[in-house]
Amino acid sequence: MEFSNLRIYQPDGTFRTGGLSLSGDRIASAPVSSDACDMGGLYAIPGLVDIHFHGCVGYDLCDGTHEALSAMARYQAENGICAICPATMTLPEERLSAIMEAAASYRTDRHEAALVGINLEGPFLSESRKGAQNGAYLQKPDAALFRRLQDKAQGLIQLCNLAPELPGALDMTEELAGEVRLSLSHTDADYNTACEAFRRGAREVTHLFNAMAPMTHRDTGVIGAALDNDEVGVELIADGVHVHPSAVRLAFRLFENRIILISDSMSATGLGDGTYTLGGQEVIVQNGRATMHGGRTLAGSVANLFECMRRAVEMGVPLGQAVRSASTNPACAIGIQHDYGSLEQGKLANILLLDEDLNINTIILRGQIID
Repeated sequence: MEFSNLRIYQPDGTFRTGGLSLSGDRIASAPVSSDACDMGGLYAIPGLVDIHFHGCVGYDLCDGTHEALSAMARYQAENGICAICPATMTLPEERLSAIMEAAASYRTDRHEAALVGINLEGPFLSESRKGAQNGAYLQKPDAALFRRLQDKAQGLIQLCNLAPELPGALDMTEELAGEVRLSLSHTDADYNTACEAFRRGAREVTHLFNAMAPMTHRDTGVIGAALDNDEVGVELIADGVHVHPSAVRLAFRLFENRIILISDSMSATGLGDGTYTLGGQEVIVQNGRATMHGGRTLAGSVANLFECMRRAVEMGVPLGQAVRSASTNPACAIGIQHDYGSLEQGKLANILLLDEDLNINTIILRGQIID
């Protein structure tokens, strides 16, 4: 397949006018011929990569079934997300082990987003900042437990979340830094503790602003520590509910190209208002807002990553920066940039063609156009 007259995303967040040639499931180096299909100036961007979401279309990673994984992966692909790293909730080890085994034995269908990892969001989190996580199953940081789960997952866990102020968390960070990407999450850590965690090897912050102490002028906390450590990426939910548009714009100005857009979506995504569950706890969805505990606690989002990226642009984020944050940056964060995250020669042909209003015109998944 050959396409001409495209505005093609570049890894630095710019766009160039040109064409794309595909060979099998890869982007080819050959220049396009005069017979290439003229796409009339559509944007061409990489398929998106969501490294933090829980579920969609009535299913959740924590269902621990191939049926759930397949339904989620198909929905994601149909919405421009071509690689997924779904997140667990805080659950007992036996349940987490079963989830890992199901994921490890799963094989992606041709119409589905590729399962490229698992994000272990619990159980090493702070009680005071647990949010929608189930406090009954929180545990102290335990490298041995992580390794048991990683063994069940056959190495599929790409991200491990922890609150660095918990006893043993800093030691666990140092011990596992070479094995998995550590992310500071659901935490009351102050600036110094967060900086120490980054010094010991943590490289990410989970859903910036949410489930953490706020940034103040006397203690800037995890947010300030991340700002002062250039190697740290920060996740951001731009669904219009979790973070005010002003704070989204602020985050992009402060962190520039270190933002990783995530959806943090739960099972109601792609459906409608109603009663759902997240980590075994009841969630009420009303008017695009998912809450528990009588509406006091947000419980994930009901927007997919493409919707979050488009909303970020509506909030004032430059398109190239939003695309980079939803494709290039998450791919680099979990080490899959050799196949994902840009439209360079040799990478998987996961391509979204968008019109001027950022509506999806065509989705190409591993070299094949999907309906």
